[in-house]
Amino acid sequence: MLIPTLREMPSDAQVISHALLVRAGYIRQISAGIYAYLPLANRVLEKFKNIMRQEFEEIGAVELLAPALLTADLWKESGRYDTYGEDLYKLKNRDNSDFILGPTHEETMTALVRDEITSYKKLPLNIYQIQPKYRDEKRPRYGLLRGREFIMKDGYSFHANYDSLDATYQDYKTAYENIFSRAGMTFKAIIGDGGAMGGKDSQEFMAITPDRTELDKWLILDKSITSVDEIPEDVLENIKKELTSWLVAGEDTIVFADGGDYAANLEMATSEFKKNNSYTEPLELEKVATPDAKTIEEVSDFLNVPVESTIKTLLFLSDGEPVVVLLRGDDEVNEVKLKNYLGADELEPASEDDAVKVFGAHFGSLGPVGLSDDIRIIADRVVETVANAVVGANEDGFHFINTNLDRDYKVSEFVDLRTAKEGEVSPDGRGTLKFARGIEIGHIFKLGTRYSESMNAKVLDENGRAVPIIMGSYGIGVSRMLSAILEQFARVYVEKTPKGDFKYNWSINFPAGLAPFDVHLIPVNVKDEAALALTDELEGKLMDAGFEVLTDDRNERAGVKFADSDLIGLPVRVTVGKKAADGIVEVKIRSTGETIEINKDELIDTIKILNK
Repeated sequence: MLIPTLREMPSDAQVISHALLVRAGYIRQISAGIYAYLPLANRVLEKFKNIMRQEFEEIGAVELLAPALLTADLWKESGRYDTYGEDLYKLKNRDNSDFILGPTHEETMTALVRDEITSYKKLPLNIYQIQPKYRDEKRPRYGLLRGREFIMKDGYSFHANYDSLDATYQDYKTAYENIFSRAGMTFKAIIGDGGAMGGKDSQEFMAITPDRTELDKWLILDKSITSVDEIPEDVLENIKKELTSWLVAGEDTIVFADGGDYAANLEMATSEFKKNNSYTEPLELEKVATPDAKTIEEVSDFLNVPVESTIKTLLFLSDGEPVVVLLRGDDEVNEVKLKNYLGADELEPASEDDAVKVFGAHFGSLGPVGLSDDIRIIADRVVETVANAVVGANEDGFHFINTNLDRDYKVSEFVDLRTAKEGEVSPDGRGTLKFARGIEIGHIFKLGTRYSESMNAKVLDENGRAVPIIMGSYGIGVSRMLSAILEQFARVYVEKTPKGDFKYNWSINFPAGLAPFDVHLIPVNVKDEAALALTDELEGKLMDAGFEVLTDDRNERAGVKFADSDLIGLPVRVTVGKKAADGIVEVKIRSTGETIEINKDELIDTIKILNK
């Protein structure tokens, strides 16, 4: 079998999962962002696919397979051909017709249903596929977490009404929770952002990246070590140093309540807001010079006022139109919230030239006082609680103090626009917000009629009227699951040598049901006829009992075999050694490091008991 293990971690890997997948012989890079899944990896992926298929069968989802090479005409219909961005692979055939490599398949599935389904009586329809997708990432990185070709499960549902969509959306949420639970993952379902998919309601399923500071959770101790306390401090420090040298994988920050069920992506997270109803005497508006003070912190220090008493004024272009955004000085704008609220296709910070046109001043001195009524001013809801605030005076080097809402400036709308902070109270009041890094492994969307309207996908309803089909979209990152699994199940295996030295190495501790094989069967000496005979006998018995067995019959030193076994991380190792003639073998459980010697006749029952 092709299992090209390496003695050292690859130097170009930045996250643990990438390093281990390469070192343990699971994957190999073919070109930047494009990988081959070698036999071990492919077996893990197939097991995960089978878990998905079983759960989707339960909710009536039917598997099909669409082409990866797509005509650009469909994407031109939906409008995404020009707006998707540079990640879209565009190509032409010999007839000079435009094609793309599919990064996702909303348009394809919409066209299939549009051309085949004409009546509401044929709905709902629930279909999915598992196939490679293609996105021309500018900087592919972190192994399988950010690639140019990746394996994805994408599902689509089609409905005649929103009640039906809601029911299927909930079915998929349950199915996803079952899938990731069966895969042994620590995950959270969080409020997500639809982004380029065009979804309204959406939930992301995030695999939590483990805390690097809880060292004991990363260690597996050999039978020679009874407690972590036995390990010398310098060895533990070296392990900590190596552990923290890897980047924390996860493209998103997850916000969750420590005392409730609330969880959201940082881009969507909010916290409890209570409007301050206490009265503050408004002071007289005054313009003061603030030379060389441009940032909120500089202005706060210069005027000797708390940052919380300042208001920052930002300018954005929403689909080309200027929008002024106000936040309390200690808050940061959440551009995803702003873009979603505005319903903008494009949102970007304005240039300093734009600021001069709107405010008559440069950055550092902008404020809401005296702006034209034609300018839309949106404020975060916290701004409404700030009395006698400091704002820019729209004159370089000057600020107003003691500004107050309605008297000195107007606001069109108050909405939640700020980025939530760790330690704030959860929006439901149940606990405080905690932050963690997470890897997105699944995402479900209520698309509504975003694609059916643009692509004229309609059915006749019960009254004979042509109405747009209502859609949902449901994705799982299949190949990135490999990385997510290793981020959570990578371990450091520590053992004590006969000389009393301590050594450690990285290992994989696969969750039950996803390891490429159940048992690693290792004859120490392939020239020992008794050992080989017993190995053949045990292999047959294990397979008859339903175990998947990888037998290492290479003519290699025992140390090489054991090192590879520790590295690739199969749940159970059975060593056939010097006591083979007596029918005695050694059984080692990967997850605990527990090792025992047993008679061959007890092997099956022992593995079932120890590996529960």
